[in-house]
Amino acid sequence: MCNVAVMYGMELARYGFADAHPFGSDRLDAFWSRFTATLLNHSIDGSNDGNHERRGEGSNSSTITIERPVMVDENLLLEFHTREYVEFVKRASQFGMGYLDYGDTPAYKGVFEAACYVVGTTVRALDMVLSGRVDHAFNPIGGLHHARRGSAGGFCVFNDIGVAIMLARKVYGLRRIAYVDIDAHHGDGVYYEFEDDPLLFIADIHEDGRYLYPGTGFEYEDGRGTAKGTKMNIPLKPYSTSKEFIDAFSRVERFVEEARPELIIMQCGADGIAGDPLTHLRYGREVHYHATRALHRIAHEHCHGRIIALGGGGYNRSNLAHAWVEVVRALLAG
Repeated sequence: MCNVAVMYGMELARYGFADAHPFGSDRLDAFWSRFTATLLNHSIDGSNDGNHERRGEGSNSSTITIERPVMVDENLLLEFHTREYVEFVKRASQFGMGYLDYGDTPAYKGVFEAACYVVGTTVRALDMVLSGRVDHAFNPIGGLHHARRGSAGGFCVFNDIGVAIMLARKVYGLRRIAYVDIDAHHGDGVYYEFEDDPLLFIADIHEDGRYLYPGTGFEYEDGRGTAKGTKMNIPLKPYSTSKEFIDAFSRVERFVEEARPELIIMQCGADGIAGDPLTHLRYGREVHYHATRALHRIAHEHCHGRIIALGGGGYNRSNLAHAWVEVVRALLAG
């Protein structure tokens, strides 16, 4: 039996940029519409706090628990981000003008609170998995992998992944953590902030940085100092298809198995699927189920099933809805 928590609430939709920005708040609704029409269709019971447990399609024993978003305690942001940067975002959020980076991530009134909901919801997902309340968890608006300790980047204000990694160690005492990123864009905000960490094992498949933001994540970047060899970057050429992805992911599977992690965090960006307006990859829609199913198996073999999935990028609404539903479907599989 697998119990999967899916994080959902309109608080998460507050994290979205206006004026036809690719990262709009409608991304959450696109996922939720497909999710409710397919997997979330047979109610078992509901609790008094607004959370609901439902049967997962395709399994007589797996269940889905819907969990509401929560804001992160501001002090927890400081586990990863600098105080100066947090204060900068708070000020920009009050005025709602300008940019939080060099032009990709606009400030708007309330952006601080919206970003705190994303981080808080990922932290709640972490707590639910590590406390044993659920086996796996998925936050569709999580996975903001470009934010650095002291700056925003690539539509990402606060790095919920970085905060979760720090708390997994500080609060729960975990040491060996695997982070797998299949977003079309390299997860620079995670990679460079943990480049010299020998116990964070990073595997990142993405479009070659010579052709796509942020221009990083080359194959020779495999960790620094004592962490050499604990990182794996796999850049794919533009127009790579599912075949190239699946071939590359076989390397990721071996890498993660050899790492023997205590927790797996997966960033499930859907912007590598053919038809995304921002990238040049041409994956089919089957890759998200394939990757999640493989990591699900490894999680049950090596870390008591502990896996957290985060939505990440994806700017074709139909693609991201399909991909993220397949992520949940794979987590429900026995």
